[in-house]
Amino acid sequence: MPINSPNAVRVRKLLLGLIFVTLCVVAVFAYYENTPWKVPEEAKRRPNPIEPSASGLAAGRSIYMDKCTQCHGQTGKGDGPDAASYYPSPTSLIDAKHMSSVTDGEIFYQISQGRKPMPAFKKKLSEEQRWQLVLYVRSLAPFPPSGR
Repeated sequence: MPINSPNAVRVRKLLLGLIFVTLCVVAVFAYYENTPWKVPEEAKRRPNPIEPSASGLAAGRSIYMDKCTQCHGQTGKGDGPDAASYYPSPTSLIDAKHMSSVTDGEIFYQISQGRKPMPAFKKKLSEEQRWQLVLYVRSLAPFPPSGR
């Protein structure tokens, strides 16, 4: 059968079409997976009901070490052993600029609701545990320099 037979041409066109569709699906997926979190205003304004304390931070650290280090890393850099296998990459929790731009309520919402690839912890952790985790996550980022 000659290479330019009508069947060979149809097969090539079909393969090119499938490749194009696959690339479009991948592009759309990548775009939607890398969009900023959409946190409701009510959740953003929600204050942490737990006062910072040594026991609250210790409890938050314990939860973090158990549930978060695989992706966010032991120090919060987003460099845990599983981090490279996820898109988008886990957030660096030590980025002072980023962490100062989000409220405790936003962090609590993100921990509670999750979004791919981050799991939701609303049913895995109590409300108190999630707020303790917020306290600990806050402690990872240094305070941003004042006046900037």
